[in-house]
Amino acid sequence: MKLYSFPFELIESEKKLIEIRLNDPKRQLLSIGDFIEFSLLPNLDKKITVKITSLHKYPDFASLVEDTPLEYGGPHWKNKKEVIQSGLGFYSEEKEKKYGYLKIGIELLKNRNNA
Repeated sequence: MKLYSFPFELIESEKKLIEIRLNDPKRQLLSIGDFIEFSLLPNLDKKITVKITSLHKYPDFASLVEDTPLEYGGPHWKNKKEVIQSGLGFYSEEKEKKYGYLKIGIELLKNRNNA
């Protein structure tokens, strides 16, 4: 999976304990215990690996945020109402209704990181 620098660095510093994705067919194949390699955009040369510790499905972004402790989303998650407002529209309403959201609990694997 690909990430821009801000979320990549939060995961790398273990300040972000979840990754949020559309629960599309590709994400529906994920299982607890699987590994995900995140590549830093735009050049994709820097990579980190995480282990999936939990998977939770939600019909919409607001439900996901309401069910998630603020500290799991990183230091920019200060207020649930603001997080919900800022996240709405990340995926189209059509895709949200079709797939819903997936909250992926992650644990950084320092031994598997690639530079």
